[in-house]
Amino acid sequence: MSYNHDRLNYALGKPVATGRLKSEPADFRVDEIAGFEADGSGEHAVLKIEKKGLNTADVAKSLARLAGIKERDVGYAGLKDRVAVTTQWFSLYLPGQDDPEWSELESDQLCVLEATRHGRKIKRGTLRGNRFTLTLREVEGDKDALNERLKLITSMGVPNYFGEQRFGYQLGNLDKAAAMFAGRRVKSKNLRGLYISAARSMLFNTVLSKRIEMDNWNQLLEGEVAMLDGSRNFFLTETGDTALAERLMSGDIHPSAPMWGRGSLLSEAEALVIEEAELEPFESWRDGLEHVGLKQERRATRLIPKALEWNFVEDDVLELSFTLHAGCYATSVVRELLGLKRPE
Repeated sequence: MSYNHDRLNYALGKPVATGRLKSEPADFRVDEIAGFEADGSGEHAVLKIEKKGLNTADVAKSLARLAGIKERDVGYAGLKDRVAVTTQWFSLYLPGQDDPEWSELESDQLCVLEATRHGRKIKRGTLRGNRFTLTLREVEGDKDALNERLKLITSMGVPNYFGEQRFGYQLGNLDKAAAMFAGRRVKSKNLRGLYISAARSMLFNTVLSKRIEMDNWNQLLEGEVAMLDGSRNFFLTETGDTALAERLMSGDIHPSAPMWGRGSLLSEAEALVIEEAELEPFESWRDGLEHVGLKQERRATRLIPKALEWNFVEDDVLELSFTLHAGCYATSVVRELLGLKRPE
């Protein structure tokens, strides 16, 4: 495997500073923007929970245990980090049952902020986005350069890379994916999903990094498949369309790269040539993803943070806040700004 996340190309130039993130959980705050409005009635209890030092699976297990139901009857829209303070919605299938005593969940790591009812389970992907508030400590670098880079990020956006955490500690999820594709059995459905996602994400990042190298990651090439901003919808573009160029400039649409699966690549012409050339060395990975039944999909190559704000709360402490669509990584925004210091 030749993938090295640290060697992925930068779009805006190398980072202009260094700093430390996640010195403590409160330095990485994520507030979920729900993609639904609770009915107030129905067979599903829905809870808005604030958690610290717990991941999504930890909370789901606690909820299932308290309610006396199976974990598969607990729903949530996405996974949240353990080393963070996050707010997140969960649903529990409780037909004809009263709500448990939610206060029994309360601890210094978990707090129930809201509790109501809803007619449907919260399913993966039903999420509008996330609001991030990051505190970067031990920041070293020129503040003028940092301000200029942040202005550039606001206007141009950043590469929509899958973050390093997608691949596990020391890329362990990729190693396990390779073993699984070679025939090793993985019993856990959740773990299989993690390994498959890591492999698919690696191929996407590889194509995106190449397009940055070619300086066309934020341009519509001949045969480009464009993505609608904040949507999974995409369409094949036509060269020379002035209206599309304007939509690209405004951030309404973005170029895309493949999320590998069965079927032919959806791009054509120049865009297709680049994708085929970059992914040609990854035959075993492509075969493995096709074997598990995934179909060809697309992901935008560019993300533009919404409502990006920043402030030096201390001389070497920078606070950032911004909103991203579901599935986009805050660390991919930070990556274009500063180099993160590794834990000592």
